[in-house]
Amino acid sequence: YPDGNGFELKTALSARLGVPTAALTLGNGSNDVLELVARAFLTPEHAAVFSEHAFAVYPIVTQAIGATARVAKANPPDHEMPYGHDLAAILSLIDGRTRVVFVANPNNPTGTWQKTAELEKFLESVPESVIVVVDEAYFEYVEAEMDCPNALRWLDRFPNLIVTRTFSKAYGLAGLRVGYAVTHPQVADLLNRVREPFNVNSLALTAATAALDDFEHLERSRAVNRDGMKRLLEFCRRQGLAWLPSAGNFLCVDVGRPGREVFLELLKRGVIARPVDNYGLPRFLRISIGAETENARLIEALAEVLKS
Repeated sequence: YPDGNGFELKTALSARLGVPTAALTLGNGSNDVLELVARAFLTPEHAAVFSEHAFAVYPIVTQAIGATARVAKANPPDHEMPYGHDLAAILSLIDGRTRVVFVANPNNPTGTWQKTAELEKFLESVPESVIVVVDEAYFEYVEAEMDCPNALRWLDRFPNLIVTRTFSKAYGLAGLRVGYAVTHPQVADLLNRVREPFNVNSLALTAATAALDDFEHLERSRAVNRDGMKRLLEFCRRQGLAWLPSAGNFLCVDVGRPGREVFLELLKRGVIARPVDNYGLPRFLRISIGAETENARLIEALAEVLKS
């Protein structure tokens, strides 16, 4: 059996993040951790609040518990962060029934993010009785000039804060499924009470522990993403396509027609992007940044589709 407590990985994370091991909860990907939050803090009598166009797992785990989902209107299209989280709108939906608020930073699938001052002010405004999940799955791709904060800095001030991260993105371990939450130790205790005892397998635990020390791979992942994003943005400018600001490893592009149609045409050419009509963004296509050859293939295929 795997180590049910994930001792070695927790020890490595503790040293890297500067938090006690008692503050850590390991998951079978961060999806698993988000489900643990719902199971620990939501009931059919309670409500969760999140934004329009936010990660699809938030409504799924809320519905699975039978809790009420309250969806805040996102920023308008002409906002600095179009279709991103409107924190004031989220705050307005919090009441006595609210137990959990989900904030993805950066957000998937839009790529938009909350800046340091606004997220800090938001955390100060949320009642202590409400758990705030700041989902940082794409944190490793954030560039310093973006002012997208590391929410771990606030854990000492806000005992109701949960920060979730994953090894699936920049660390490249998506198939092995390893994520984690960093919280106040009392919150971690509650999460671990509802966690399956062997939810992370032995190979995943070993790989994630090793990945933490592979600084060269992490920096290479960031560099590949940076270069690929630059190339995709240049293509969008040439084509006259609009896009949403992104702090992740993907770009949400307005293709000027139903995104699902473009997705299907790309699929015929052996290229897989993601339509986001199910997120309420029917004209957009979410395009992941890949290796240099993959990016070139996508650009060639997309140019061909857009001509037709």
